[in-house]
Amino acid sequence: MAHVAQTERFDAGHIMTHKALAARHLNVRLNDVPILHDLALTIKVACWTAIVGPNGAGKSTLLRALAGLLPFEGQIDLLGQAVQSWPARERARRVAWLGQHEGGADDLRVHDVVMLGRMPHRSWAAAPNPTDLAAVHEAMQQTQSWEWRERPLGQLSGGERQRVLLARALAVQAEVLLMDEPLAHLDPPHQADWLALVRALVAKGCTVVSVLHELNIALHANELLIVSKGRILHQGPCDDASTHHSLQNAFDHRLRLCQVQGQWLALPLV
Repeated sequence: MAHVAQTERFDAGHIMTHKALAARHLNVRLNDVPILHDLALTIKVACWTAIVGPNGAGKSTLLRALAGLLPFEGQIDLLGQAVQSWPARERARRVAWLGQHEGGADDLRVHDVVMLGRMPHRSWAAAPNPTDLAAVHEAMQQTQSWEWRERPLGQLSGGERQRVLLARALAVQAEVLLMDEPLAHLDPPHQADWLALVRALVAKGCTVVSVLHELNIALHANELLIVSKGRILHQGPCDDASTHHSLQNAFDHRLRLCQVQGQWLALPLV
């Protein structure tokens, strides 16, 4: 998954703000239960932000709210404009989504599943054009899923399926990519490929926000956004001492942060 074509797709020149996403006084209730409490945050353009925190902290709820997939109170801005004010098709071109445990028609060809990522760019009745076909081919090459293009989705393993769904999100060629537990079912080599892919996307101007349980992968991000009990404890660079202190607080000081060959690792204390 490490290969990324050299085509320039994320033209940051037309973005009039350095903020890809911003939230103020963000509150979310699910089934009338408060989940997120008066959050404020900023996600920078061309930056990888990893959302981390203990189980039940509200990480996935936060990501879904930022994607416009949940009702919320407060303000969320996408590229400097209120998320509600974006026309649905235009917003779908700007923000790509990869969720947890996403379903799909198991009898669909893998190629057709990935082509669904191009729907914001064409009408329902239109056949794929050369740009669509090229985007799908590139996304499947990036995720090493091209060889399965004729297979039904239902015949794939969990890890293979995850790579196809990632390809579908990449095929959107959006400026903002939101991923909830994108490493689910991926073995360590393909996790490393995912990491290389994210770095390459960010280098080209894409903004990536990912919810991760794998703290040692998350510590490769540009910034950590640490969530606990529906509130943001801290947001800051991964190599900052205050970020490490907040991360340890979030996990009840059951982690030890250490540096190995220039990379920070989070080790459990038992």
